[in-house]
Amino acid sequence: MKKVPTIGVLALQGAFEVHAKRLSELGADAHLIRKPEQLDALDGLVLPGGESSTFLWHLELAGFYDKLDAFVHSKPVFGTCAGCILLAKEVLNPTQKSFGVLDVAVERNAYGRQNDSVILKEDTKLPGGPLETVYIRAPRIARIGKKVEVLAKRDDSPTLVREGHVLAATFHPELSEDRRVHEYFLEMVRDAAH
Repeated sequence: MKKVPTIGVLALQGAFEVHAKRLSELGADAHLIRKPEQLDALDGLVLPGGESSTFLWHLELAGFYDKLDAFVHSKPVFGTCAGCILLAKEVLNPTQKSFGVLDVAVERNAYGRQNDSVILKEDTKLPGGPLETVYIRAPRIARIGKKVEVLAKRDDSPTLVREGHVLAATFHPELSEDRRVHEYFLEMVRDAAH
């Protein structure tokens, strides 16, 4: 019998409860993470959307940053929208601090303002046909490193990428009924446990 993965969702801002619900629906033991010591019990972590500079402020205020930095460098992590920005090696428009664990350059708010939000269907390497993608003030991945695998694109820009134990999306998979991205992350976590 497979071990049930314990997945945390950073619960400082963004649609963290929806991520936790999706993960629970897929059989994970999902927890909302608000304190650094909660990271110790996790097999994987989701960094949800929100506003990336506000995220950094909360993390540093709570004494969370260093512990989270160690976690994202060693265990499976999935960043969506602002979470993708926080994982990137390079952040543009404007520049900001990040964990630098994913070899990509990300442009903040590259697809416009809130009223430019859109839902699209995109081709993906994930099984099951086109993937529904929800964009809200989304970042754009402007550059990828040699070891980064592109799993979905919007026009010619990567929107879902993986490098080793790190998965990142510029869109919000938690706001779609399509659960394949969360399923893919859970498989990453299960594989890392072996």
